[in-house]
Amino acid sequence: MTIKDSGAYVAELISRDTSDLPPDGGTQFNRLIFARSPYLLQHAENPVNWYEWGADAFDAARNENRPILLSIGYATCHWCHVMAHESFEDQEVADLLNRHFICIKVDREERPDIDDFYMTVSQVLTGSGGWPLNIFMTPDKRPFFAMTYLPKRSSQGLRGFMDLLANIATLWRQHPDKIDNNCNAIMDTLEHIAQPLPQDHAELGELNRNAFRQLSGIYDDTRGGFGSSPKFPMPINISWLVDQGAAGNVLAAGMAQHTLRMMRHGGIWDQLAGGIHRYSVDQNWLVPHFEKMLYDQAMVAQVSLEAYQATGDFFFLDMAENIFDFVTAEMTSPEGAFYSALDADSEGEEGIFYIWTRQEIEEILGTASELFCRFYAVTRYGNFEGSTILNIPVPIEEFSLAEQYDPGELELLLHDCRLRLLAYRDNRIHPLRDEKIITSWNGLMIAALAKGGVISGKEECIERASRAAEFILRNLRRESDGRLLRSFMNGASPIPAFLEDYASLMLGLIELFEATLETVWLEQAVRLADETVRLFYNPATGEYSKTGYDAEQMPVRASLEHDGVLPSPFSLTAKCLTRLARAAERTDLLDHAHAIIALSLDDARRHPTAHLGALQALEMIENEPVTAVFQGGRKTAAMRELLRQLKSAWIPNLCISGEAGGEGNPAVSLCGHGACYPVASNCSELAAVLSLPGFCQKAISGQ
Repeated sequence: MTIKDSGAYVAELISRDTSDLPPDGGTQFNRLIFARSPYLLQHAENPVNWYEWGADAFDAARNENRPILLSIGYATCHWCHVMAHESFEDQEVADLLNRHFICIKVDREERPDIDDFYMTVSQVLTGSGGWPLNIFMTPDKRPFFAMTYLPKRSSQGLRGFMDLLANIATLWRQHPDKIDNNCNAIMDTLEHIAQPLPQDHAELGELNRNAFRQLSGIYDDTRGGFGSSPKFPMPINISWLVDQGAAGNVLAAGMAQHTLRMMRHGGIWDQLAGGIHRYSVDQNWLVPHFEKMLYDQAMVAQVSLEAYQATGDFFFLDMAENIFDFVTAEMTSPEGAFYSALDADSEGEEGIFYIWTRQEIEEILGTASELFCRFYAVTRYGNFEGSTILNIPVPIEEFSLAEQYDPGELELLLHDCRLRLLAYRDNRIHPLRDEKIITSWNGLMIAALAKGGVISGKEECIERASRAAEFILRNLRRESDGRLLRSFMNGASPIPAFLEDYASLMLGLIELFEATLETVWLEQAVRLADETVRLFYNPATGEYSKTGYDAEQMPVRASLEHDGVLPSPFSLTAKCLTRLARAAERTDLLDHAHAIIALSLDDARRHPTAHLGALQALEMIENEPVTAVFQGGRKTAAMRELLRQLKSAWIPNLCISGEAGGEGNPAVSLCGHGACYPVASNCSELAAVLSLPGFCQKAISGQ
């Protein structure tokens, strides 16, 4: 293998016939050659005798009395690649590992339960976490040490991996009592974390005020976003601010809108192909960590649509459509489902696929290069290691005024330049694409596409969402009992789906129902809701679990639960159950939504910004919905326009209920705010209802 063609290399391993190999992989490979995961296959030729997570590994550790090195990562993780090249591909490191340890590799995207538990361990032991996550533990899965990336050798006061391995091997042989004591102390701490917190009443208004105060304290007034560096998009923060802004908090509206604009203009956004990178390593959104994750695309598109609903500003709708174009072109399987991620690295370097020199652009664009370079801040010296990450320092309206260009003509010229550069870039060696199809991330993307399609009037977006949903429902259900499964890669993985998978797919199906009025999607969502209660709810304790009670359990049900880069599966489940309780008239589901949120509220009083999704769910539960009942021909242009107008408006707690169908004239009835309004049979009549005082409020612009 060469570093240059890692994507082709993994594709070759995926398609390889392994029937002729012995169980340990033989002389060329280790046991990971039999894995489905691209991340595990990346390590299949390591000299380390890797195991997959399972009974064989733990039996070997017990029989040989060896400690376990558990290494968790994912296929598009830059620092996972670095540690692999420095240590796991190195024979000297492998000899030490193979002599003293049993080594297990886990793809965090396949097994979020394992990752979640041992990431909690890392947070407890070190105060931080990340990937690669390396855990040293006993054969009975009790952890005693955690670390992320380390270089092979010690230098400049930083301990190296080789020295650490030698020290742990010695400690295991000579002082097993110290390791056992350490394990016991860690497990006691984890048991304490797992205890349910008191469920005292919390007043929503006070929680929202405290959350805004805390979020304002870390908000970057200049560049938008939260904290310094690295800076993550944090769509849940923006979504909550959009809600607050639409409710009259002008500062919150400004924070949300400014953050979205700065991200869209920054280097974190791929200015050629569209889509957003995982995070910015600097405070200014300029230099990204160049991975592209499906969940980021879905959630940023979703919150951009929310900003459009709240403001009517087409800038935000264009943001979402830009993401949809990218996902369609780069992250969609032939069957219509969505791939997981694009790597940051290609040709052995991070970001080289995306960056440009001034000379390259001049050679490709000719006379148009001068204007293009001024707009996208391309200089001879560059802004990233001598090259340039394209970004937009000045919005197009200001730039066109300064350059005395018509904005429409300027956009056409820039569009042509982008297409030419994109065609050139397409001939470069592409980053690895992880073609694993994950149920939860697909659910998030289905929701964004369905919502975006109905708001924009682009039926093709709804069709893409429908296709993906059909793929998941057809291919990721266990044949024996219909149990939802976690992922698909050359066939469905046997790993049962987790709470996040059920919640995200429920969200996607709800949005598909609201975009099409086809009750099959609502029925499927209700079926998932019932499965969720059956699999994840413990009636004896009133608690929900992230892992189904029919699946493998971690040593302790410990988790540092909060909304972060991904939404909490608990708050997302509560939102979905609330919407389904009203749309399908299932009040029992509303009781379950209450129970889920109650478990978060005590911690939300102390750390409200860590539970913004729970606050949104509580808002939905406590406030009366606005119910829309459609009637008449479902597939008519008039019905689609009524739907588009309704979904484009900012209507908190909107619930679309009932079934449209037949041949009658389309119409919609709205009830909310203690009243039912006249039936609207066309857009003018619907606009009259939506314009009534207090019914539908646009956020005040933060610009």
